[in-house]
Amino acid sequence: MMLLSLLQSIISFFSIMANTSDFKNGFCMELKDGLWQIIQFQHVKPGKGPAFVRTKLRNLKSGKIVDNTFPAGHKVTQIRLERRVYQFLYKDDMGYNFMNNETYEQISLQEALINAPQFLMDGQDVEILFHADKEEALTCEIPQHIVLEITHTEPGVRGDTATNVTKPATVASGATLNVPIFINIGDHIKIDTANNKYMERVRK
Repeated sequence: MMLLSLLQSIISFFSIMANTSDFKNGFCMELKDGLWQIIQFQHVKPGKGPAFVRTKLRNLKSGKIVDNTFPAGHKVTQIRLERRVYQFLYKDDMGYNFMNNETYEQISLQEALINAPQFLMDGQDVEILFHADKEEALTCEIPQHIVLEITHTEPGVRGDTATNVTKPATVASGATLNVPIFINIGDHIKIDTANNKYMERVRK
C-alpha cells in the first residue's frame, strides 16, 4: 500500500513537470522565487553555443515583470490555474470579502491581491485566479472597463465639450479621478480600471 502511494506521488510530481518546448504565452510555472506567467517568449538558436529561450515573465502575486533566460530543454514545474467568478460583498478588518457565485463559499482577500480595489462596488462580479492544486487565491481582477455614477464634482461648464481640460471627480465607489469639465454629478462614465482613467460619458 505504501509502495502504491509512493508511486502515485511520483507520477503526480512528474505530471506537472514541463520543459522549454512547452512554453507559450500564458504558461504558468513555479520557480524558486515565486509563481510566474509567460507573457512573451522567443526560442533562440545562436550560431555558436547552446540554444536557449528568452522570456518575459510576470509575477502572479506582485505583478512585477522581469526578463529571464532558460537553457533549451530546461525543466520547470508547471502550475494549474483556475479562474472563478466571485461577487464582492463587503470590506472589513479582515480584508475584502467575496462569495463564489456557484458554491456560495466566502473568502477574504488582502488589498494587494486586487487589481483596482478603489472601484469595487457591493454585488460586483470579479474573477479570482487560483492555484488549483493548492486552492490558493493569487489575484483578483475587476473588469477592465466599468461604468460608475459621478457622486461629487464641481459644476460643469454648459456647452463646453472639451476633453483636454479636466477636473477631479468622485464616483460611487469612493474613488477619485480626473474627468472632462462638462461632466456633472449624476452622470455615468466608463472607466479604464487598468490606468484609473476616464473613457467616455455613458447615457443611462
